[in-house]
Amino acid sequence: MFLLVLFALTAWQVAAGGPLRGPDERAGRAVVGHGPAGPAEFLADLGNTQIALPVLGCAIGWALVRGARRAPLYAALAMGAVPLLVVPLKAWIARPGPLTEATGYFPSGHAATAMVAYGAAALLVAPYVRRSWSWMMPVAAVLLTTATGIGLVLRGYHWPLDVLGSWFLCGAVLLPLRAVRNSQPPK
Repeated sequence: MFLLVLFALTAWQVAAGGPLRGPDERAGRAVVGHGPAGPAEFLADLGNTQIALPVLGCAIGWALVRGARRAPLYAALAMGAVPLLVVPLKAWIARPGPLTEATGYFPSGHAATAMVAYGAAALLVAPYVRRSWSWMMPVAAVLLTTATGIGLVLRGYHWPLDVLGSWFLCGAVLLPLRAVRNSQPPK
């Protein structure tokens, strides 16, 4: 619930031109084009479905092979929820992008895809790796998701609040998967 409240507050700031929108846009303009373009583009591309979905697909397959049934289903449903949530919100809020007057930039679909794909993959795989390595799964998911957001902002594809709003929204989308995964012991 807390994540949804944070998402609603972020969406309100963006849609209504709240006090955070000005600093958000100034910060976005200040960092666009900074850093090496190639690596920044690579990081932004981590949110593409062509990259993120195969990672999630492998994790779903791995969990199914290991005998999990509900968690992989919830992971697939969480990923399916991303466009169902993000696309209407983009149309409704109609925020212009950093380098264009075109609208539909809040929330970031790439940031949402990265968060759900890598977060769900980590939740699915962590119970089946060595206990001493299981901490690496959520760390990898956080690093990949954060790297995607940084790349999106540095390349000027999104404002920082576009990315942050996606993270709040998709954190809430991942909570049911986390609850299901925690309720079932690994086999």
